[in-house]
Amino acid sequence: MSRIHMIRHGRPASTWGDADQDPGLDATGAEQARTVASVLLALPEGERPRRVVSSPLRRCRETAQPLAAALGVPVEIDPRVGEIPTPAALEAEARPGWLREAFQGRWSDIRGDLDYAAWTRQVAEGVASHPDAAVFSHFVALNAAVSVATGGELVAAFRPDHVSVTVFDVVDGALILVNKGREASTQVL
Repeated sequence: MSRIHMIRHGRPASTWGDADQDPGLDATGAEQARTVASVLLALPEGERPRRVVSSPLRRCRETAQPLAAALGVPVEIDPRVGEIPTPAALEAEARPGWLREAFQGRWSDIRGDLDYAAWTRQVAEGVASHPDAAVFSHFVALNAAVSVATGGELVAAFRPDHVSVTVFDVVDGALILVNKGREASTQVL
């Protein structure tokens, strides 16, 4: 058995629909990244992450960096723990509305050119493949991993706050939810 901590990125410098499609962290987000690194470093030796994995997106990489620096390890990039893929035909400005609609239903109901229920399994496999790691990811990917671990079907059954830490164990290659992280008090959108 191994333990994995999956962390939502810190507060980004811009939000959905803004011109920057890959924003980094704002000042609050940078402070959140330092704080979550301290929290993870304070865990008992057997629970403390030894590796750092991130979504390719800048806000996740920047959130991961303080922990990686403190551990003296590189940030490993894994696209499987990245943001939910947008349908190819969807214009960038339509993404927020598409996500709002997706958040209201089940994984199998999401409109697009992808099997989003299968995508949740890919996310979970990506997370499970990083034993003893801190995995820095996104709101929707965290929901995907929790859904697979619990057998849930709702896209937004969980509202992880910025730098919320969700804990999984991996048993025989499968994610087992130990503890959901802190939930946001406001909606993501």
